[in-house]
Parts: sequence; structure tokens; C-alpha cells
Amino acid sequence: MTNKLYHFYVACFISLIFLIIFFILSAAGLIQSAESASLIGEASRWCERVSGGIFREPINTLSNLGFMFVGLYLFWILCNDDKNPNNSFIGINPVSILYASVVIYLGPGSMLMHGTNTEWGAWADNLSMIMYIILPWLFNVYSMSKWTIKQFLITYTAIVIIYSIWRWFTDFELGINFNLFGVSIALWVISEMLYKFWSSIFRLLSGFLGFIVLMLFGTMPNEVFENFNEYWWIILFWLPAVLSNEQPKYSRTYKWFILGMISYLSAFAIWLTGVPDHASCSPDSIIQAHGIWHLLTALATYFFFIHFRSSKKSID
Repeated sequence: MTNKLYHFYVACFISLIFLIIFFILSAAGLIQSAESASLIGEASRWCERVSGGIFREPINTLSNLGFMFVGLYLFWILCNDDKNPNNSFIGINPVSILYASVVIYLGPGSMLMHGTNTEWGAWADNLSMIMYIILPWLFNVYSMSKWTIKQFLITYTAIVIIYSIWRWFTDFELGINFNLFGVSIALWVISEMLYKFWSSIFRLLSGFLGFIVLMLFGTMPNEVFENFNEYWWIILFWLPAVLSNEQPKYSRTYKWFILGMISYLSAFAIWLTGVPDHASCSPDSIIQAHGIWHLLTALATYFFFIHFRSSKKSID
């Protein structure tokens, strides 16, 4: 008989192995570049002073343990659940395993960037962010369409693979002014509102919510239309409406989504202060704005997890 906590133990083991290897390689100086060594003593891109010790940015590196702890806690919850075929975020199943796993990987991905200050570390960090942020809106599309779980997983995997290769050879915007992370935040909000207020008319109007998301992050509509060559991707704001063609059969408790957004937006506001030219930047402080960003966004992933678990059947 399989141990009830098998998946939790496996996740703990893999996480521990990563931390041990990462610590050993970092201590031996085998994964930091000569370029990052030349910056020792200066304020990093995220304010904290670049260290010649084990990690280039110690606080910004270790604060990512928050993601790993949250992800492992999600596995603990899932392993102790009773099976529920009507909710993919209750009990052990491909979707719940994927969500908990990508939450854990947010930690190592960001650790590799802040710990090494290398280009490949930045790639690992970007990949971890994309692996997380595309999951919720794709799951929402699956929940409002005739997609099977297999189709959802194949689509998710294809996007991750394509992005990982493309990002390796280009930059964060993939060389085409396309910030998949930022666009996916908008697609998540749009798909959530479409899920909540489903109607034929709202499907047509849902894409305009993307402009509200842009404004929350400081980009006004007039700027978008005046520089359409840079913001061509706004057409994707209607992607959830195009792909979603069925009214959701389950309702959700949106207080958890709201708590998650509050946590994330608070983290983002603090993230903006974690740069060298900000008045509050203190490179030698043990309290780093970017480290707080990590902890609050880790908390947000937990709130969003509970949000998806709150789904209950509402119509036949």
C-alpha cells in the first residue's frame, strides 16, 4: 500500500537535494561568474550589496525559501485530502501536483538568479515565473471549454518548452516586445472575471479588463495606442473569450482570490522600492524589499491555491 504522504516526502527529498547541491556549489564558487565577481561590493540590481560570500545576494536568495515552504505545505494538504473527482485542487492528481510543484520551483529558480547573478540564473528565474503564472489562466480556460485534462497539460507543457528555449536565446521580452509574465497576469484576471460573470456579452467585453490591469501597473491606454508596435500583444486580452465557450459548472469563493491579489499587489508596491536609486534602498540591511516581495508573493500562491480549492458545483 502506498504511503499517504508519498508525494510530500518525494517533494521534500527533491527540495533538500537541490538545497544541498546549491549550497555546496555556491560555497565552492563553481556557479558564480567572473562578471558577477567584478561587482562585489556594489549595490545589486535589487538593492542588496553584492557579496563575495556563498551567495551574491544573501537575503534575496534565502528569502526564496518561502516558496519552497509554501509548496511543501501544499503537498502536505493535498496528501491528507480525501479524493474529490470534482475539484482538481483537492487530493493528489496531475493538476494539484503541478501547482504545488511550480510553487516550490519558484524558490530554486529565483535562488539561482540572486545567488549567482548570472544570465543562466536569470533564465531559470524567468522560467519559474512563467511556469507559475500561465497555469491559473490556462486552468480557467480548461474549466470554461471542452478541453480535457490531457489537452490542458499538453498546452501548458508546450508553452513552457517553447518559452524556455526562446528565452534562452533572447531576453525577458523574447526579442519581440512580449512580456509573457505581464500578459499572463492580465489573462488570469480576465479569465477569473469571465469565470465569475459568464455571459455572451461579457465574453465580448472581457478583453477590455486587460487595460485596467495595465493601468494598475502604470501603463495608460493612450500610451498603448500611441505605441502599438510595442503593445501589439493587447489583442491577446481576448484570448480567454475565444477559447472559453462553456459556462462554468462550479462557483468559487472569491475572498481568497482577493486576498491573493492584495498580497501580490502589496508585494509589487514593495518590489518597486527595491532598486538602488530608491530613497529607501539600504544595501547592507537584513531587511530587503525584494526579499519581502518573495515572501508576500509566496503567501499569495497559498491564497490562490485555496481559491481554486473553493470550487463547488453550482449548476447541472
